[in-house]
Amino acid sequence: MVFIQKNKNMAWYKRDKKGIVTPTENKKETPDGLWYKCPKCKLVTNSREHKQNAYVCIGCGYHTRIGSNEYFDILFDRGDFTEMDANMSSADPLSFVDTKNYPARIQQAEYKSGLKDAVRTAHGKMNGEAIVLAVMDFGFIGGSMGSVVGEKIARAIDYAREKKSPLIIVSKSGGARMMEAGYSLMQMAKTSAKLALLAEAKVPFISLLTDPTTGGVSASFSMLGDFNIAEPEALIGFAGPRIIRETIGRDLPEGFQTSEYLLDHGFLDFIVNRTELKSKLTKLLKMLQ
Repeated sequence: MVFIQKNKNMAWYKRDKKGIVTPTENKKETPDGLWYKCPKCKLVTNSREHKQNAYVCIGCGYHTRIGSNEYFDILFDRGDFTEMDANMSSADPLSFVDTKNYPARIQQAEYKSGLKDAVRTAHGKMNGEAIVLAVMDFGFIGGSMGSVVGEKIARAIDYAREKKSPLIIVSKSGGARMMEAGYSLMQMAKTSAKLALLAEAKVPFISLLTDPTTGGVSASFSMLGDFNIAEPEALIGFAGPRIIRETIGRDLPEGFQTSEYLLDHGFLDFIVNRTELKSKLTKLLKMLQ
């Protein structure tokens, strides 16, 4: 065994048969968020590189779940946009209480996520082309659709129709918000009717389905695009696989409810890697124009 110690200032490690051993008191903690470990292939990469690659693993292509901030940065030129209805928040029409009352749950979700509700809407330019963009955030009560989500999307559709600007909606949701019951389900009809008016005005609507898109969202606006596209390996469906399996009493096909399965069965137009999302959307809109 060899000890390295020329003076007190250099006595910070020693070498033994197993290699260099650093005394516990001299070890330094790695700052949080410096590295990203892919949950699929376990590859560890620098968080900055992961962000530059649109939060897609450079090893296996796994698409990390991201929210509205990240999609706004990816799609809007220089991240420059004007947000719409930013301060709209949910009321409590049913005085709903489960393990806690609904206003307290909303307050908790706002504190944890930094958001006012499960969708943000904005307008700006994408590669120089004016667009209206709505992005759902799973971090706010599972991206559930309540009255605010429906109203903000309806207003975004109205703005797109008025300005003749293409509409893009990025869906990421667990479905309708149970704390608003019937009020939540009404948003399915409301947003669908607004999209019918947008189609009559011949304004393009592209729906991007991401992981996961389920429940009332998948049963309404997210599947009504002029083009329905998705990110790779996203979970897309109405009820979850477990519910379906228990209902029909049989095993489901391999890959059931993934983007790839839906594409093979005609429910999607194409799948797009997030690193190519902005360029593919721009090309698609130019074709439509």
